[in-house]
Amino acid sequence: MIPPSVIEEITRVVGKDNIFVSLEERMCYGYDGTPYAFVPDLVARPASTEEIQAIVRLANTHLFPIIPRGAGTGLSGGSLPVKNGMVLDLNRMNRILEIDEENLVAVVEPGVVTYALQQEVERRGLFYPPDPASLKTSTIGGNVAECAGGPRAFKYGVTRDYVLGLEVVTPRGDLVKTGGKTVKSVTGYDLTRLYTGSEGTLGVITRIYLRLIPKPQAIKTMMAVFPQLDDATRTVTLIVRRGIIPVTLELMDDRTIQCVENYRHFGLPLDAGAILIIEVDGTPELIEAQSGQIVDLCREGGAREVRVAASEQEREDIWAARRAVSAAVVQIKPTKISEDISVPRSQIPNMARKLREIAERYGLSLVIFGHAGDGNLHPNILCDHRDREEMERVEKAVGELFQAAVELGGTLSGEHGIGTMKAPYLKLETGEAGYAVMLALKQALDPNNIFNPGKIFRGE
Repeated sequence: MIPPSVIEEITRVVGKDNIFVSLEERMCYGYDGTPYAFVPDLVARPASTEEIQAIVRLANTHLFPIIPRGAGTGLSGGSLPVKNGMVLDLNRMNRILEIDEENLVAVVEPGVVTYALQQEVERRGLFYPPDPASLKTSTIGGNVAECAGGPRAFKYGVTRDYVLGLEVVTPRGDLVKTGGKTVKSVTGYDLTRLYTGSEGTLGVITRIYLRLIPKPQAIKTMMAVFPQLDDATRTVTLIVRRGIIPVTLELMDDRTIQCVENYRHFGLPLDAGAILIIEVDGTPELIEAQSGQIVDLCREGGAREVRVAASEQEREDIWAARRAVSAAVVQIKPTKISEDISVPRSQIPNMARKLREIAERYGLSLVIFGHAGDGNLHPNILCDHRDREEMERVEKAVGELFQAAVELGGTLSGEHGIGTMKAPYLKLETGEAGYAVMLALKQALDPNNIFNPGKIFRGE
């Protein structure tokens, strides 16, 4: 517990309107996008770097945990207060500080909503590509902490590919500045990359320098319908082998299609084995050429139908079906365990088969969708967390799922992070030596384990 005298000091730092102590208020900060919840001892909402520094110094002196939090949309338990302590809500720090059109850089505070930044830069003819599914509510700070991805990552990369520099409050309350507006920087260790994806375990990000690019001139969207899942996954490889890199190459299997169609009635083919949603961008001439090639390759791969959006409304209709997936699949059962393994593209067919074998062996409902272009699949196990016996089967299936991904040359997480949910499996990928290196970094930078304890490292 945090002593009352310390709470009084924190209140003086942020103001009484920005401290939440009642159970009802604290419960609102005890959850994220996972089916689990914990209650913090306190919630504080700072408005500046200096306020954060003052709070962190108190935490390091009085040894209570700090859990940095953005919008709480994460899917690995990264912002859950599993060790109680204080949630540090960063949403008041929501200013776009600068859009430097000459250097193609945006400077933002961590509480800026991803979509708001995208809209602002696009008004200036610029583009910030990272697009996590939660972009209309998730914050840039959370995106950086988790190294968020999204459908456009196939062509444009993930959040870390756009982070040029950071300002970070360390566990001692000091302020570290890494990188900045320069495109190149090799001064010492790459601290920008170290903090990006560190899931709030090494410091609190207070300012972010983001790389921007020119906005594409045109875009075209297609939906290809396949009789079998294997046909769709093989077609992904056909497209890439031809040297075409679409903006997005999204996969939905038959069960996902059925859930979405039952939920919203988009007119999706209920008898299909899978669909691919494919989008290309660039000059008008380029997208016409590439879309024609992609249609031919889909047919070569076994597609029975390829729909090409002829208007912005048709494009929106296709994407509306993909965006509805998360809400639609919980019709089967109330609890959704959403994973985000990644494997080499060539292994997608094998991974999809293994996923279905695992689900069948444990008698579980499983849907498969995700960013097939970069091998990032989202197998979602649909279950009921109130059914203890079923959840035991889920835990065993998840362990096998991760083992299969690693054996195929893949990774436990393409974009959701490790958090608390994947911590028990981290060594499957890192091995003992890799795990020891990461743990040594955590212990060296945060010896009192102030920041986000219980995440990434199980029991540490």
